[in-house]
Formats: sequence, structure tokens, C-alpha cells
Amino acid sequence: MEFFQQKGNNSIFYGKIPYFWKKSRKVNRSILHLDLDTFFVSVERLLDSRLNDRPVLVGGISDRGVVAACSYEARVCGIHSGMPMKMARQLCSEATVIKGDASTYTRYSEMVTDIIRENVPLFEKSSVDEFYADLSGMDRFFGTYRYASELRQKIIRETGLPISFGLSVNKVVSKVATNEAKPNNQRLIDPGMEKGFLAPLSIRKLPMIGDKTYITLRNLGLRYMSNLQEMPGEVLYRVLGRNGLTIRDRANGIDRSPVIPFSERKSISTERTFDRDTIDVQRLRSLLAAMAENLAFQLRRGDKLTACVSVKIRYSDFQTYSKQLKIPYTSADHILIPKVMDLFSQLYNRRMLIRLIGVKFSHLVHGNYQINLFEDTEETIRLYEAMDKIRLRYGDRSITRASAMGVKTIGRMTNPFNGQPPIILAHRKQ
Repeated sequence: MEFFQQKGNNSIFYGKIPYFWKKSRKVNRSILHLDLDTFFVSVERLLDSRLNDRPVLVGGISDRGVVAACSYEARVCGIHSGMPMKMARQLCSEATVIKGDASTYTRYSEMVTDIIRENVPLFEKSSVDEFYADLSGMDRFFGTYRYASELRQKIIRETGLPISFGLSVNKVVSKVATNEAKPNNQRLIDPGMEKGFLAPLSIRKLPMIGDKTYITLRNLGLRYMSNLQEMPGEVLYRVLGRNGLTIRDRANGIDRSPVIPFSERKSISTERTFDRDTIDVQRLRSLLAAMAENLAFQLRRGDKLTACVSVKIRYSDFQTYSKQLKIPYTSADHILIPKVMDLFSQLYNRRMLIRLIGVKFSHLVHGNYQINLFEDTEETIRLYEAMDKIRLRYGDRSITRASAMGVKTIGRMTNPFNGQPPIILAHRKQ
């Protein structure tokens, strides 16, 4: 059977004739990867068409701010996310800089999530703008490539957002295929063609290879995936340990990781019951600050963002009250702690002795700290990174804010987002 690569009609085929056209075939895994193109910028362009075809930067509007997202027109100038805004403006002085609205982006992300949820049997939301779906077996009825194409067109039609996808037998190859298909396109890698598809690509394009790993591999003389495919496993094991073997497998198009059903943990909380009921407001505020600070750290450790903050109070007569507030997705102490304090001020109005207080963060999604902080400086981000490194090495309470000093230990021995069910413990005494 002839091999071919066809471009046009907004699609790219790589390899043999798409396998859903074959009369006789065995059932292969069909893993779809969907990625919203330049998501923040695309949303801004929906709201203001004057931004179309122009370089756009979304992020901190001051010189000390950080680029959260940039358009393809801006990337041509060498700009990338995470870059200081001052440098980005120097590289592209004609770029339009937008502060951004995380709540708006969240709303559009949920629109896409709802469409995917209604149309695929099993999916995983890996970030605010990225999804995996397992379409295995659907080729018997629809043809997985045709079905994926129709799903993509439905998302574009109903949301107005450009989106790309890659379809293959596993998650890694599908993700790379999506990146190769961008912008606003789609790509199919036929079963058995994974290795050939990856071979000519740069090793930078393989998920799991960051800056440090890239430098290590380049020092070994490796530049393309084909070099990784041919490298003896024992050499990579000596240099990178078990990760080296995983990287080699992925370069060969081998990945057995499953699509994790979209049922990840939706909330994280902590409560404290006092030995003696108290009305010491300063003590209560210090404890709430410590709770919020620790939960924010747990979010960052698990690469999570929250969109809802709740505070709970139980009085000495066992009457319990709670109040919540929806906010743009974040995992930052300096945003979450004031919200907790405001809720407590609104909630504590009986002037009675308090038996229990608690803090809860819910509506969680996967995402890193940087993407939602449009006014933060580079120094702020580095400060959080440094503080979190200290906590990971020496314990959750090895470093804390002054407002939370004096509070007894509030910490966790394990990452609450490690995939294990939460351990249910009796309330610690404070």
C-alpha cells in the first residue's frame, strides 16, 4: 500500500491510507489530543476583532510583569510565555499588550470542556486549554479520524476558538502531532508510523525534555529523535536514570500511559477544632492565614488552580456556617489569603465562642501558577518558586508568612494530588 502525505482541506495525513477506511483491521488504541491555539490571545480576539493578525501579548502590563501568552505574530520576534514583559516589548514594540481576564478564559475553557464531555466516551482535561480523549473502538462505527474532525469543527463552530488536534495510538505521539499540525489544523499518525513520524523532529519537541535534559542530550551529540531512537538504552540510563529509558521509548513512539478519566480531585480543605472554644480574633486570623498559605502551596505542588474559596465556622452551640466566593483561577498566597480574610469578616457576626474553623479551595483544574497571574512581576514568581523549594526539602512549615507565625503545625506529609484517595483523619486539635 502506498504511503502519502496530503495537505489541504485543513488536514494532514501521514502514513498509509487512514485505517478506518480498511476493510479488515484489528482494533488499535485511538488517542486524541486537543489543544486550543494561543488560548488567551484567541479569546481576546473573539472579544475584539481589531486584534486579528496583529502581534498580541497577554500578561502583566507593567515593565516588571510577565508574558502569560503571545500570538504567533509575536513569536516570530522571539517572544515566548514566561518572558519579562519589558524584554517582550523591546523585541516587538508594535505588539498590543493586554492585561487579561482569567475569569473570561475560565468561562471559555468550560465551554469547550462541556462540548468534549458530551461527545466522547472518556476524556482527560490536562490543563485549562488541553485535552486527551480515548476513541478506541469507535472506528467500527464512525471512523475515529472523521469523528475527531467533526468534534473539532463543532468546537470551532460553537465557541469561535481555533483548536488543533493530533490522533495516534498513544498520548505522546498525539501531542507531538498536535504541535506539528498547529495553527488551527489537525494531523493523523497511522498505526505503525509513529517512529517514522518522530524521527526527523528535534528532540526539543518530545514531552518530558526540558531545558536541562535538552542540554544533557545535546552534550551527548543528540539533536533529532532519530538519534535518540538509535542511542543504546544503557547509555541513557547511566546519564538520566530511568527517565532516560522512558525518553528513549517515547522517541520510538512507545507510550502506554492511559487517558485518565475526568474525575480528578475537585477540592482541598483543612479544618481545626479547638481544645477550648475561643473568641480570640487575632488567633483565628493567624490560623486562617496559615491554612490558606499551606493549601495554596499544596495547589502549586500539585499543579492545580482554584476558582472557589470557602470559609467555615462552627460556634460553641454547634451551629455551623459557611460562605464561599468564586474567583479567577489562581494558586497564589497573596490573592487567596485576603479572600479568606474577607469571607471570615463577613461570616463571623455572632460574637460567640468558636469551636471549629476551616478553609476550602474548590473548582480545581490542572494548571501552573504562572498562567493566571497577569500583574505579577518576575521577582514575585521567583519568590514563590524559592519558597516552595524550601518547603519541599525541609517541610511545609519551614518557611511561612509573619501573619501565620506561632500557629501550630499545619502541613501534609504527602502530595494531596498524587492520585491516591485522601486520608481521612480526625480533626487535629489546635
